[in-house]
Amino acid sequence: MFSRLIEFQNYGQQAVEAAKYIGQGFAVTLDHLNRSPITVKYPYEKFSQSERFRGRIHFEFDKCIACEVCVRVCPINLPVVDWILMRDTKKKRLKNYSIDFGVCIFCGNCVEYCPTNCLSMTEEYELSSYDRHELNHDQTALGRLPFSIAQDVSIQVVLTPINLLFESEKITDY
Repeated sequence: MFSRLIEFQNYGQQAVEAAKYIGQGFAVTLDHLNRSPITVKYPYEKFSQSERFRGRIHFEFDKCIACEVCVRVCPINLPVVDWILMRDTKKKRLKNYSIDFGVCIFCGNCVEYCPTNCLSMTEEYELSSYDRHELNHDQTALGRLPFSIAQDVSIQVVLTPINLLFESEKITDY
């Protein structure tokens, strides 16, 4: 008889524990009901990117000295640098430079280690295409000036949730 009472007591404790876990789940659900939605209407509204966002790489042909540091620091040896040696000055002259964004992992090592700062990261992230060969950009495509989202009048810029948090706290340096 005592074994039945002990089993009944254990069952009651398990039922109370299960009810506690269900209550915790409901509390999380109710907490999410009070939050405002983060969804944006994408083509017409876009999130503003942070300062350190790593988007499309911008290349300045005139600054490049064809040292190939970008190729050596790239984890996948991605940038293709073609150069010719000028015999009279014993210097390299850049002939062609290209990056395949279909393979690029946007780590930013090439930008960080470039000695002449001819590479920079932009805030452009819309690089999709239907043909993978269109993602292979040569120096002409890489040299195109970056297009800022803030300059487009047809797009409403929406602050990211992190930017909203820092703006509400009046923190400028993060």
